[in-house]
Amino acid sequence: MNEDSEPRPIPFRAMIPNAITAMALCLGLTGVSFGIGGEWEKALGAIVLAGVLDGMDGRIARLLRAQSKFGAELDSLSDNIAFGTAPALILFLWSLQTAPRFGWIAALSLAVCCALRLARFNARIDAADQPHKSAGFNTGVPAPAGAGLAFVPIYLWLITGNEAFRAWPLVMAWTIFIALLMISSIPTYSWSSIRIRSGWRLFALAGVALLGAALIRAPWHTLLVVALLYLAMIPFSLAGYARVRRRRASGAGRA
Repeated sequence: MNEDSEPRPIPFRAMIPNAITAMALCLGLTGVSFGIGGEWEKALGAIVLAGVLDGMDGRIARLLRAQSKFGAELDSLSDNIAFGTAPALILFLWSLQTAPRFGWIAALSLAVCCALRLARFNARIDAADQPHKSAGFNTGVPAPAGAGLAFVPIYLWLITGNEAFRAWPLVMAWTIFIALLMISSIPTYSWSSIRIRSGWRLFALAGVALLGAALIRAPWHTLLVVALLYLAMIPFSLAGYARVRRRRASGAGRA
């Protein structure tokens, strides 16, 4: 057998981003196990940690120059489980199982819409014409953000102890609403669209540090505020993308 035909060894640095992605997947499933045991704070904490790891793996892969098609596929599968299937099961165990008929259908809607969103993203990843992406916007609500938004009723319940936030009609309507946002064509801000002026750099760093402290001291209050701010930003992202389209149209007209 020719030695040149043997598979080349994979450098350890190339495995680091995939290992982080696998950890995010495991945290998503661990959140389900906590939900089965009724440990709701731990269940949400596992999904939040999975979101943190999901935000790190791609950037670490680019930093180490370890991007691969395998890593992209693994990341998509991890997102589907950690931010689609796991939150759907947690919401079902927490509230939707008490619905007389359609609780499971509502939970499924979150998981299915997350899978459809990721499939749409993968199908367009090499497309030349991506108006939202080229302008620095996402199409619809990303999977990690969708999971965080879907947990808003649980945040409110943990903060107030009010069982009204656990009522299945409210949770069902909210879950379906977030599921539809995930597969919508609404432009939403992405990390690539955020630009920080040099004079505001220290303020931004201080804000990130304070956000981390707030997550440690009052995690559910902080996550609730972040979720509500994200929803409040959607009208601004719509207006911002409309301005980009008008600029492009005027530029094309002059050309």
